[in-house]
Amino acid sequence: MARAFLLILDSFGIGGAPDADKYGDEGADTLGHIARECAAGRADRAELRAGPLRLPNLERLGLGLAAQGATGKLPAGFAERPQLIGLCAHACETSNGKDTPSGHWEIAGVPVAFDWGYFPKTRPCFPPDLVAAIVREAKLPGILGDKHAPGTAIIDELGEEHIRSGKPICYTSVDSVFQIAAHETHFGLDRLYELCVIVRRLVDPLKIGRVIARPFVGGKAGDFERTGNRRDYAIPPPEPTLLERVNKAGNEMVAIGKIADIFAHRGPNVVRKAHGNDAVINSVIEEIGRCHDGAFVFANLVDFDSLFGHRRDVPGYAAALEHFDRRLPELIALLENGDMLAITADHGNDPTWRGTDHTREQVAALFYGPGLAPRFAGARSTFADIGATIADHLGIAPGPHGTSFLKE
Repeated sequence: MARAFLLILDSFGIGGAPDADKYGDEGADTLGHIARECAAGRADRAELRAGPLRLPNLERLGLGLAAQGATGKLPAGFAERPQLIGLCAHACETSNGKDTPSGHWEIAGVPVAFDWGYFPKTRPCFPPDLVAAIVREAKLPGILGDKHAPGTAIIDELGEEHIRSGKPICYTSVDSVFQIAAHETHFGLDRLYELCVIVRRLVDPLKIGRVIARPFVGGKAGDFERTGNRRDYAIPPPEPTLLERVNKAGNEMVAIGKIADIFAHRGPNVVRKAHGNDAVINSVIEEIGRCHDGAFVFANLVDFDSLFGHRRDVPGYAAALEHFDRRLPELIALLENGDMLAITADHGNDPTWRGTDHTREQVAALFYGPGLAPRFAGARSTFADIGATIADHLGIAPGPHGTSFLKE
């Protein structure tokens, strides 16, 4: 039996990207800075967590060694010589950008060689002709926002006006993204999705990576809450990814969480929606017990990014990492001979860094499976090596990018 389970710890960078200065991120280090804050007692929060960062299972898979390779030093509190049980490395991104599609596509064997389109940090930020076309085609009374903004903040700021006026809240960030927030009942969830389809088509010429539906509920500022009905409308990858190659080979290609959206639904033949890290982990556990020989299960744990990285919540991020680490043995115990578990990230989002956006970092590439020899595989020049390794394990034809760890 050969199956592969790939978990993306969304935004869990390990520092040290060689080209971070080009993105204004020189010195960013998501793992290292979280560990530093925990060791100094600055990440304690009553009834949530306290003390040094404790990730014993990820350490045994090689997380500390990968971070040391990326930055030249171990994260605070990590062991110098862990009892290694996995194959581990640190990988650099070659794609242009530090966003979700760039990272995921490169992991799946398709680095992004073109430049994404971005909206300027002006107010308004969207081109007037684009706004006019959206209003006309979607039959809207207008839009609110039209600026760079954090998602939860702009909903609190404009949510009540949105309910009164019927105008959707449109905003962007440093990423290549057009986000639309709307109330699930006052505006309507289906109407929000239909609006996103219109906007997706209109921003295609601008090479905007994603249009994101951000539904929320609640009645007033301070009471608004985003729901799990988010939907991403991504530009399709420019080449066939590992997901498509698995599907073409006749194998199960299971996408959990937002994976199907990120790849514009190119490749997955089984889609499982799950909201929140625990729900995603539970879904992966179900697939381990269900899926067949040759299956590839690809999951994204978005809470690290959306709830803690963007909100610059160090204690929350640390607690989420520790919770994931405690659940890792559940996954490992279920793996059978021929199974491979891979854990990595798509970019960084250092919660101690300036601003609220992603950070350009290296990522850990951690592999575990019964019979897989533990070792440190050093530096990898592209995230595509991760997808190449999974393809090799599954016996899938290699793509044009990346080199399998298993060939060494």
